[in-house]
Parts: sequence; structure tokens; C-alpha cells
Amino acid sequence: MDAIKTSPAPLRAVDKPPARPSRAEAEAAVRTLLAWSGDDPAREGLRDTPARVVRAFEEWFAGYGGDPAQVLERTFEEVSGYDDMVMLRNIEVHSHCEHHMAPFIGKAHVAYLPAGRVVGLSKINRLVELYAKRLQTQENLTAQIATALMENLQPRGCAVMISAEHQCMSTRGVHHGGVDTVTTRFAGVFAECANWRDRFLRLAEKE
Repeated sequence: MDAIKTSPAPLRAVDKPPARPSRAEAEAAVRTLLAWSGDDPAREGLRDTPARVVRAFEEWFAGYGGDPAQVLERTFEEVSGYDDMVMLRNIEVHSHCEHHMAPFIGKAHVAYLPAGRVVGLSKINRLVELYAKRLQTQENLTAQIATALMENLQPRGCAVMISAEHQCMSTRGVHHGGVDTVTTRFAGVFAECANWRDRFLRLAEKE
């Protein structure tokens, strides 16, 4: 529940991955995995699979090309003095575990306390999607969303909760389905004041 002091959110120059392989190299890698799995990449049903997988990866991991500062840059000050919590509940989360590249799917609840300006509601959804469309851990995803809100909106505080089921646990390993992982991150007044924190949690858990 500590306030956020550092930013793991944007990719810094030192964090950038090596040169991106070509599409042909990516498709060749998929063919190798298909063969390693024991199937024949040349058979009719798998012939176009490498191209389909690469196209799917472009969609699943499109978040690497996004900039949270650009997503949140346009704000509005004409709010008639509104200074209460702004909260979006049940934002869909579709991400992939960085350990097994298996999906984890769930919901995010995001709130912030404006300090004189607000951001368009759809921008919060886009921010969640930007970070979700990267290889992730749920803990890191939760922290990145909160950090981006604090750094770019400079609100009095923010709160993030994510609840998701991880396919790396339900379809392999312990094979336990229906188990939700819940992570939270609080910053500013949400970290400092139990009343604000409890109010957010009550709304997040409300049916």
C-alpha cells in the first residue's frame, strides 16, 4: 500500500529488446515449435499456422508500440469543481504471462482523485490495454497502470485492482481452474487514507 515513488512503466532505452526479427524469421520459429511438438508443419491444417500465429502476436502484443503519456496527454479542466473519485469498473483484461506465454484473463477496476483536471474515460481503458498487451506478470501490470496515472495525470491519488484467472495454472502445472488472482496498488491519498481505500474496495467488489 506504499505510495509509488519510481516508475517501471515506460520502456527506457536500456530496457529495449534486441533488434526485432523479420516476419519470415518469426514464422520459421513457429514452424520449428510445431515440429518440436511432434506434428508436421507441412500438413494442410498447419501450413498457414505460422502466418496466423505471427498475426495473432501482432495483436496480442501491440502494447509494446504504445506510449502511456500519449494516451493520457489530453485532459479537461472544465469539471465544475468536481473533486471526487472517478472510477471505471470491470475493464476487460486480456494479457499473457511472461513465464509461460499463457493467457490470463480478468477484470481491472481503476480509480483516481482528480486535482483540477480529468481525462477522457476511454483513455483509462486504453491505458489498461496498452500494458496488458505485453508479456506481463499481474503484479507488474497493476503497478504500471497506477504509476502511469500518477505520473501523467498527477492526481491526488489512484487505486488499481485486477482480478484474473491464469491459464498457466489452470491448463498446466497444478491444473486448478476457477482460481482468481487479485492484485492491488494504491498511491497518494488511497495509500494514506483507509477510508478512501475502503470506499474503492467496496465499489470494486459491488455486483
